[in-house]
Amino acid sequence: MTPSGPSARSGAQPDRGVARGGSAEAKRYLDPAVVARLSHLDVRARLVVEGFISGMHRSPFHGFSVEFAEHRPYMPGDPLKNLDWKVLAKSDRYLVKQYTEETNLRCHLLLDLSGSMGFQSPRASLSKLEYGRSLAAALAYLMLRQQDAVGAMMFADAPLQYVPARSVRSHLDVLLATLSTGAPQGRTRLGPALHELAERIKRRGLVVLISDLMDKPEEVLSGLQHFRHRHHEVIVFHVLDPDELEFPYHDTATFVDMESGERVTTEPWEIGARYRERLEAWQARYRRACREQRVDYVPLDTRTPFDRALLAYLEKRATLL
Repeated sequence: MTPSGPSARSGAQPDRGVARGGSAEAKRYLDPAVVARLSHLDVRARLVVEGFISGMHRSPFHGFSVEFAEHRPYMPGDPLKNLDWKVLAKSDRYLVKQYTEETNLRCHLLLDLSGSMGFQSPRASLSKLEYGRSLAAALAYLMLRQQDAVGAMMFADAPLQYVPARSVRSHLDVLLATLSTGAPQGRTRLGPALHELAERIKRRGLVVLISDLMDKPEEVLSGLQHFRHRHHEVIVFHVLDPDELEFPYHDTATFVDMESGERVTTEPWEIGARYRERLEAWQARYRRACREQRVDYVPLDTRTPFDRALLAYLEKRATLL
């Protein structure tokens, strides 16, 4: 039995859906108390990013009327307006000013809408999908607040909805309405969705994947590597239910795969140790591969309030900037 098998996708009630409309989404996913705890944090990219408007993130390109970076010797063909005339007057040296642009971060939120994301055990207050939606909503709020551009993509076995990144405050209603739509459906196929989005995004930025990663690790990691090859920064929030993590079953039970409908009747006490061993190996593979690819891997348990988990991650991240 593997973590992506029937036992890892069993026992969930169908997703009950959410209300539509920007204000309704704000109340559902952005509780005022949560916003108050998170609003002082900036989500900054650790790698160099590109953007269109003046913001707070470094750009690799040189521009004009922006922050001064350094001098370099004048070369034939350089515009004379870039000469540092003060240096020339004092030292008779022909030097050109170079600048570093300040640009906004472009973030793309990827939310897994596959069938397994609908799982919710009695010990969890939210299904994995509802937890992921709340997490994505909080990130969208934070980034738009600091004038970053945010987009979103919903996917299952194929991309379902795509919202291009924008930085205007009114874009939050669009993002929340998109994140709230759709019930868990289909099989998990992260690889094709990740590759497709990697081809769509032309400018470097931040990609945030929120998923239970119930797919073949080699396909998921290949998709993440595609983003890193294009110099995006990548964060993976690996969302799992406590019952998936601990497998607390003892009596004879029938497990139903939420994506294929396959049913397996077994004795949990016989397979529990082996299940937990394989789950640990599965997570370790993701953790190791993400570290090698310079991808942030963040395991999350849906028992932990999403705002507390996000706050802990962002505070830790801030110490590395």
